[in-house]
Amino acid sequence: MSLTLKLPPALEPIRERLLQTQQSFIRVKAQPSRATSWWESKVGGFPYLPKGVDYPAAPDGRELFFLAQLNFADMPRLAPFPERGIVQFYIYDDDLYGMDFDNGENQDNFRVLYFPDPIQEETALQTQFSLIRNYDLLPHHPEVSHPLAFELAEEVVPSTDYHFWQIFGADFFQQFGEQEWDILDEFNRSVRSIGHKLGGYSYFTQDDPRRPEDSMLLLFQLDSDEGMDLMWGDMGVGHFFIREKDLATGHFERVLFDWDCL
Repeated sequence: MSLTLKLPPALEPIRERLLQTQQSFIRVKAQPSRATSWWESKVGGFPYLPKGVDYPAAPDGRELFFLAQLNFADMPRLAPFPERGIVQFYIYDDDLYGMDFDNGENQDNFRVLYFPDPIQEETALQTQFSLIRNYDLLPHHPEVSHPLAFELAEEVVPSTDYHFWQIFGADFFQQFGEQEWDILDEFNRSVRSIGHKLGGYSYFTQDDPRRPEDSMLLLFQLDSDEGMDLMWGDMGVGHFFIREKDLATGHFERVLFDWDCL
């Protein structure tokens, strides 16, 4: 699949190098709210949860809030993501939505659950859900369910993802002197990884929290979305990252949760 890149004239010399960074990803599109099935990919609503599985809770005993679930069978194939199974994301209603600034992989106040072989019989599932409790602060409305649709797409590395600085250097835009910020802004308008997605590159309003020496893939990016009345702080974006070996083996205990905003 070929990409059409509109670049500032000053960046034409790096066009071919940019195109060499092309990656496939899965674009996620939120649909209008409606009642959803237990197995559907969705933001908000009620989760797929087999009987005997405890509903996720924080150390203080308060239940976490269901944020989203992704059914890999619903989406196009993209290695190394599984071909089947349901992965779910739960967060807390504090001022950080459950994120731990000091240790983004600490799942005390957020949780990622994975069900590799979803049960197809509703009688085997927990189905008596209600809004678990009043909430203080969340980016979404957990009582409203938005089903998700998927499509395979292609992109090149944006300046917000640490891979850009690995390839082009941390001071790349400084070479343009007084035009540095104008050229950066123009590039960012042309090459952006905004929106909801799996895989590919990441968009940040602040800094990429990953460490280059500990490579992690973008498991799920959930952006602010007016259509879902979903907002991470001030027009922010939420991320869940995972190491490729953990994704390949179905281990979701070491997922990094991060969100930032303007």
